[in-house]
Amino acid sequence: MDDRSTLNDRLPVIVVGAGPAGLRFSQRLHALCPALPLHLIGAEARAPYDRVRLSSALAGDCDWASLEQGWALPEHPSLQWRPGVQVTAIDRDAHQVELAGGDTLRYRQLVLATGSTPHVPNIPGTDLPGVYRFRDARDAEQLSARRVRSRRIVVLGGGLLGLEAARAMRRFNTDITLVEHSDRLMSRQLDTTAAALLHEQVRALGLKVIVDDGALALHGQHAVQAVALRSGRILPADTVIIATGIVPNTALALACGLPIGRGIKVDDQLRSGDPDIFAIGECAEHDGVVYGLVAPCLEQGAVAASVIAGTPAHYRGSVDGTRLKVMKTTVFAAGAHPDRSATGAFGSLIFKDPANGHYRRLLHARGRLAGVLGVGDWAELPRAMDAVQQGQRISWGQRWRFRRSGQLWPAAESASVAAWPAGTTVCNCTGVTRGTLSEAVAAGCTTRAALAERTRASTVCGSCIPLLESLLGAPYRPEPVRGAKPLLGMAALASLVAALIALLPGVPYVAEWSSQGWRWDALWRDGFIKQVTGFSLAGLAVAGLVLSLRKRIARLAFGHFALWRNLHVALGLAAVGALLLHTGGRLGHGVNALLMGIFLLLIIAGGAAAVLAATEHRLAPAQAKRLRGGLNWLHILAFWPLPVLLGFHVLKTYYY
Repeated sequence: MDDRSTLNDRLPVIVVGAGPAGLRFSQRLHALCPALPLHLIGAEARAPYDRVRLSSALAGDCDWASLEQGWALPEHPSLQWRPGVQVTAIDRDAHQVELAGGDTLRYRQLVLATGSTPHVPNIPGTDLPGVYRFRDARDAEQLSARRVRSRRIVVLGGGLLGLEAARAMRRFNTDITLVEHSDRLMSRQLDTTAAALLHEQVRALGLKVIVDDGALALHGQHAVQAVALRSGRILPADTVIIATGIVPNTALALACGLPIGRGIKVDDQLRSGDPDIFAIGECAEHDGVVYGLVAPCLEQGAVAASVIAGTPAHYRGSVDGTRLKVMKTTVFAAGAHPDRSATGAFGSLIFKDPANGHYRRLLHARGRLAGVLGVGDWAELPRAMDAVQQGQRISWGQRWRFRRSGQLWPAAESASVAAWPAGTTVCNCTGVTRGTLSEAVAAGCTTRAALAERTRASTVCGSCIPLLESLLGAPYRPEPVRGAKPLLGMAALASLVAALIALLPGVPYVAEWSSQGWRWDALWRDGFIKQVTGFSLAGLAVAGLVLSLRKRIARLAFGHFALWRNLHVALGLAAVGALLLHTGGRLGHGVNALLMGIFLLLIIAGGAAAVLAATEHRLAPAQAKRLRGGLNWLHILAFWPLPVLLGFHVLKTYYY
């Protein structure tokens, strides 16, 4: 007995799976028991990374290297990291795991954090080239390489993952169709009203959405060429992304005889049917529930670490909480869902603000908050989601305030994170509370980076960054768009020159014309020079049109959107310069005056919209968004008469 105990003390805790759950467990266990031997085995041949931000990396919002920041294991003799190693079997009697290649490792306790694999519909053609999953870094890298060749993408699945994949690929100006088998997007999280608002947001991105339909087969000879739907529609496609859910990885557990349901069945201490084998994350089934979001997985990892370290801990289940940014608008859901609850089981409170695109719905039972969902930015959202998690009481005063203003707490109380109760969760991904963050600030963490390093808050999805900034007493300022400074400079200059042309008198002619020598007014007297500047102006207008329609031109569908936007504004600046050279700032008469007016309106509206895009991070988001949208539409509408008027101007000049 003593010999076995001594031997077990020398054996490591082995973790199979280096995803968020496995890594969180390893970090927590090492913090509790630094001397305890621990082996972290990952099937991917790369360092642990932030899987939540894969779509951001694919979209170009962050670089690939940043995904690994904050996810590394501490360097310590007791810790061993084994990347690119596949565990093939578990021998429960011998307390050992078998590795690919035949090696074995004995364990003290075994933690299965094997995660999940994408669910693939049982339809023909899913094995064709051009069909992708979107689950890990390898998938994201393949899609990143694919984007320059993809012209027609079909995403199967209108849930959280499908929306993220579609949004990320859309930034590269491809034609994307999102197909969802249920009657609305994110049907597991949203009600019909919230889903309708989300639908509008997605369509505003330029994505096509098909709901209440599904894939019947994928067609193609040497690669995917089309998607056949149940309705009979055929969607041309050179790329298909499958995002139809996940399947827990239970093969190892099943082969060694552990109880399996949808996932590996575990108790409140995350133990499986074997007391020395734990299961956490997406592969685990607790109380009949398999969680597919990162926050419950991280919570399970922390509980299992505490149990193995000898600290009493119990897992009581998690409240799923989802937050998704679509066109800078938040879509959220947590707790109970009205469609999956018994009729009349919950009371409902609804707040609508159509002018700002806000919709919020609260579900309550027996005086306690049970669920929240909606669309639109909401400063109280983290606190409201925490209230759902805690099942906090909701008073009649709060109900009245919510119906009237959409707020649950007084504005002064909600304005500062520092005023929140200490137990309120600020970072839902890592479970860090306001009290923990305040303690870190008191200990000397005066920057967001320091808070993140000490508490891991904001290191997963980053949505709590504004809250951390608020806690530190610094108002959160979103990052400027890529290429903001040159965009601002060119757009402001173009708008200013166009406004001066419209308001100031034209450049005067020289009193007496002489053909001898160069005169500056030869720009408007010499016929050949007039032709050069005129056709240059027309060419710049055509180039601007081509750039504005770039998403429909296969050869131009590459590069980041910011590059195209800045190039478009540069062409506008060049066009207003050519206009000044061609006209001398004279507005003309009749059709010429109309042509000049529309041209100047086009430049001023487009330039002003670009100025707002470059400075939106300094403005009120809702106001800036509405104003920029109006200017963009004015810019587009002003362009349509331009080709006709330019054509008439050319004909009039040469033939009349």
